[in-house]
Formats: sequence, structure tokens, C-alpha cells
Amino acid sequence: MTASPPPAEDGPAEDVPAAGWPAEDGPAEEIPAEDAGRELAERCMRAMLGSDAASASLGIRALWAAAGRAEMAMTVTPAMLNGHLIGHGGMVFTLADTAFAVACNSYNRSTVATGCDIDFVAPVRAGDELRAVAVERYRRGRAGLYDVTVRRADGVVVAEMRGRCREIPGSLVGEPATG
Repeated sequence: MTASPPPAEDGPAEDVPAAGWPAEDGPAEEIPAEDAGRELAERCMRAMLGSDAASASLGIRALWAAAGRAEMAMTVTPAMLNGHLIGHGGMVFTLADTAFAVACNSYNRSTVATGCDIDFVAPVRAGDELRAVAVERYRRGRAGLYDVTVRRADGVVVAEMRGRCREIPGSLVGEPATG
């Protein structure tokens, strides 16, 4: 069973395994019928993450995708710590960037980042479970703007990222693009 986006941005979601990706057990939620584009978004997510060796190597897990939105999770490991023995910002950024990538590619139009800004607002430590939720803020023509919030399992926001993207030729799955 796949899970829908949570009713509130900070609610839990069930893991949706993408090709070759680990999944965890989580609370099941019903998928609202009005969530247009969810099935296509999840197919695009599986296609994209199925060939994303960088995110897979960090153990980033796909939780859900919908049109213009996505949630990913990652457990901070000791190998992800910096010299201060807190989570390396590059690892937190990669989690946020993966959620951003899935959200902006959810319409089956190949899309790449043109820039990102991130603010790290709280430290993470080995063993912390992180969740990144990406939300589309603006999309017109070939350009888009997305916000990503990364939280620890206790709900504390650890990072806020804003990503800008641009569509390029191509698609992820074999059907017409939407939106």
C-alpha cells in the first residue's frame, strides 16, 4: 500500500519503496481521491530514484510523492558526522535536494536544479531520523520554485531549503507530461 501526503505538512507518512530502496513500516493513511497526479508523481519518483546512486548510497528513502510535493527520509549514520561530531551539512542538504528533485520532476517533465539556498537551524546527530518535505511554491513555463523543510523525528526543524529549477527536454516515464 502506498501512502498519501499527510494532512498536515508535519504528519507521518508510510514509506513507499522505490526500485531497490529500503522501506520502513509506518502508519497507513488513505489516499484522497482528489490528489490529482499522485499516481504519475509516484511513478516518476520510482523511475528517478531507481537510478539515483548518490541518494541510495546515503540510505535516503522515498516516503511519498504527489504533484509538486514529495517527502524523503534518512537516518543519520556515524559516517555522516563532521569534525564537530554533528551531522555534516552536505548530508542534510542531499536529503533536502532529493525531496526537491522528486517534487519538481513529479509532472513527468525532466527538471534540474538551477540553484538552492539552505539554512541549517539545528544540529543533527548519529541515529537521528530526518524527514524532508518539498512543496511547490511557484511553477510557470519551464521554471519552478520549491521550499523544503527538514525535521528530526521529534519535530524540530533542522534545515530550510529553497530550490529553483528549470525543465529540460525529456520525461521520466513513458506517458505524456502533465501540468
